[in-house]
Amino acid sequence: MLNKKFIEKLKADYQTSQSERRQIISISNDILHDSKKTIFALHRGEIKQAEENFAAIEASLAKMEKSFGFNRNEDEGSYKAAVEEYVEAKMFYYYLTGQKIDKIPEVKLDFDSYLGGICDFTGEMVRYATNQAAMGNFEKVAEVKEAINLVIGELTDFDLGGYLRTKYDQTRSNLRKIEEMAYEVKLKTGK
Repeated sequence: MLNKKFIEKLKADYQTSQSERRQIISISNDILHDSKKTIFALHRGEIKQAEENFAAIEASLAKMEKSFGFNRNEDEGSYKAAVEEYVEAKMFYYYLTGQKIDKIPEVKLDFDSYLGGICDFTGEMVRYATNQAAMGNFEKVAEVKEAINLVIGELTDFDLGGYLRTKYDQTRSNLRKIEEMAYEVKLKTGK
């Protein structure tokens, strides 16, 4: 009744898939963790450390693509979460180093990863502005507010839905936070 060779092939394919899945999850967790560490390094002004972290992350991503293929990696939620965190860190790095928010040439990414990471990056900008204001660098609040306004202006054209709509709504919330902060700075400094 059953074709044993067919069943054995299914079993082998399933076991291969599960093995790959475990490996992708493990490496992705490391990338996620390293991306978070990179963001913290950037907040501390440790640009050189962040660049070293990026090199290691990008090497891991390249190895994953070579081992499993881009499409296979994209099938795993842990991978998507890791690359989104990486994009967030890279966009924050670009901002802090005076570069344009742009395509990351070192790795292959899909639009979901870019859009999610860019939305999340605005949260890091609010945190950066808060830290700068605490140090008396009130002009940074206005700079961050303008940058977030630019991001929101571009994201509005996407008409995002689903998961990305939630990210977009968080970005709008970040804009409100920075607007309130700018208002408080204006009241405090008169500028």
